[in-house]
Amino acid sequence: MPEGRGLEPGDSVAPFSLPNAQLEGRLSNLEDMMGEGGLVIVFTCNHCPYVVGSESRIEAMASFARESGLGFIGINSNDPINYPSDNWNSMIKRATKMSYSYLHDAEQTVATMYGAERTPEFYLCDSDGIITYRGRLDDSPVDPSKVTTNELHDAILAQLAGETPNINRTDSIGCSVKWA
Repeated sequence: MPEGRGLEPGDSVAPFSLPNAQLEGRLSNLEDMMGEGGLVIVFTCNHCPYVVGSESRIEAMASFARESGLGFIGINSNDPINYPSDNWNSMIKRATKMSYSYLHDAEQTVATMYGAERTPEFYLCDSDGIITYRGRLDDSPVDPSKVTTNELHDAILAQLAGETPNINRTDSIGCSVKWA
């Protein structure tokens, strides 16, 4: 488990290169994923009920991000040994249903650099690679009918308008990253 809280709004993103489940394991890196307006990174996994409950909203957010000129990627950093549902083969199967790249952080180095704590946990960065938001998608990851806030969407809108998000940091709601 990483010490401290990791990267926070105002920090520069940390570069990485990870195998992409949609590209037969070929490496994808931060620069390749960056859109003209920035990038959304979500630490995710295959089994967490919070991820599963948010799946359709995460897909909608990925579409919105792409339409807005941002890249969007998912990173699975869970320990694949103790959590076999998060292993490479399971990732490949899930990736067939995803519209965004799904990368494998098997050694957990990227999650450690970023300080990822939960799944799902989102990092929004601008085109200069500066984190402008870190935290949750909204306030009800399991039940979309109970959503009252949309922090990630609001942060993206602020960034696109050249503004600082009103709320740039929330604590994610979800399962803990499964450390080896």
